[in-house]
Amino acid sequence: MSAVPLDIETLRAILQGESAAAGTRMVAFVTSAVIFCTVFETVRRRKLREELTPLWVTAAVGILILGVSFDVLIWLTNLIGAWTPSSTVFFLGLVFLMAVSLAYAVRLSKLANEVKRLGQEIALLKCDPGGRQHPTGP
Repeated sequence: MSAVPLDIETLRAILQGESAAAGTRMVAFVTSAVIFCTVFETVRRRKLREELTPLWVTAAVGILILGVSFDVLIWLTNLIGAWTPSSTVFFLGLVFLMAVSLAYAVRLSKLANEVKRLGQEIALLKCDPGGRQHPTGP
């Protein structure tokens, strides 16, 4: 029995040729539904601000699309030059996590600037025009 060598394109076609199993599609659908429900419930209870809602809803829609249409995942895999669909899923997960991190970094920067400004205003309010400080005891 002799082994037939595979060229790179044949190997890539074999890796991408498998279709998504029904269980994988079901996990993607359930994950998407759980994210949708969680986002809307946390916004309704005012635990999640509306600013981040589009990011999470986009993630849920993306998971749903990739779970329903495996061809879209294959197309994205070819577009980014990855070898396997699982590599594309991990890459998209990293992109999502970076987007969440950036959103939180922007929010944290705004809050830090606000705290600094409020601290400066309080310091000015504690001083009277003559330069004397008011007592700050309890």
